[in-house]
Amino acid sequence: MPKVFSKRASAMASGEPRAKRVKLVEKESKPEEKSKPEEKKSKSEEKKSKHGEKKLSQNALFGMGNPLLDISAVVDKDFLEKYGLKTNDQILAEDKHKAMFEEIVKKFKVEYHAGGSTQNTVKVAQWMIQRPHKVATFFGCIGKDKFGEILKQKAEESHVDAHYYEQSEEPTGTCAACITGDNRSLVANLAAANCYKKDKHLDLEENWELVEKAKVFYIAGFFLTVSLESILKVAKHAAENNKIFSLNLSAPFICQFFKDALMKVMPYVDILFGNETEAAMFAQEQGFETEDIEEIAQKAQALSKVNKKRQRIVVFTQGKEGTVMAEGKDVEMFPVLKIDQSKIVDTNGAGDAFVGGFLSELVQDKTLEECVSAGHYAANVIIRHAGCTFPEKPDFP
Repeated sequence: MPKVFSKRASAMASGEPRAKRVKLVEKESKPEEKSKPEEKKSKSEEKKSKHGEKKLSQNALFGMGNPLLDISAVVDKDFLEKYGLKTNDQILAEDKHKAMFEEIVKKFKVEYHAGGSTQNTVKVAQWMIQRPHKVATFFGCIGKDKFGEILKQKAEESHVDAHYYEQSEEPTGTCAACITGDNRSLVANLAAANCYKKDKHLDLEENWELVEKAKVFYIAGFFLTVSLESILKVAKHAAENNKIFSLNLSAPFICQFFKDALMKVMPYVDILFGNETEAAMFAQEQGFETEDIEEIAQKAQALSKVNKKRQRIVVFTQGKEGTVMAEGKDVEMFPVLKIDQSKIVDTNGAGDAFVGGFLSELVQDKTLEECVSAGHYAANVIIRHAGCTFPEKPDFP
């Protein structure tokens, strides 16, 4: 049975206990520089200036995944009934839903946001970092269409350096959030997101140069269904250059039906993310013979690994329960931030936001405790808003 430590939130936020850091690139040891003063700084920006932290470079964080344009609108019950939608549900679009994406735009007042799991995560990470802009890079596939142009605009507004592979065979992927009262019916049409091609985009010299600039890599497990060869190329680059490669289990069906692809990537994974449901399915499929999340984390941590210079770190969230982190022989439990249930608007983006917060500190060479604390903060903010949206600036201490 692994040894489990419980830490108070205040101690966790300070990063004092054990204060272990994950080196981004072993050979880097440039002198720290003080940030230039900005017009008006958030607490997180003030903290960076105060402590004179190492200046972040653009494209230090790299994400690759399935880009979706989130389209949110308050709709009526007739609209739901027309397309056979439940008031509170999440489904993949069928043929009968294809026309609804155009109709919702014509019939209702809509809001657009750059979405999709990995894109949400790098967007949150960039929001937490604030400056410089374009610390986060994102690759994915979209269509040459109106929704694609809007998605590019929204990614630019979030200060993410998005480089999309644009093709004409499939339309830009979309996710419609049909809101009625406090309920949200989500309908996702992956479309172009399924069409990413390694040879048409990742292999291009100008794009691979962005991969080479990155120090931390993150890919959600959903992308395993799209381009395993792209993931492996990036993962091998990270291992060969002692950079950090992180992966999210993303969904139970990934662990179950795409486990062969998942386990081809696992030897390259330096940080594995997931939630308690995904962890349970992963354990079942891997024959771990335990339902204890701490034991699952430690068994996942001990799986074989290519880059021996880095021990794998496993981080499992559990909603309002504590977050589990396995590192070496230790498994630690970190309590989440408390929140009044009445202030929770939408928990769908919580997992993506947690990883975004975590990576925002990791790319700045912070301690693992500070990374978890930032993840909890980001998730706590996102669940107070509809979709993966947030205020203009973070207020992270």
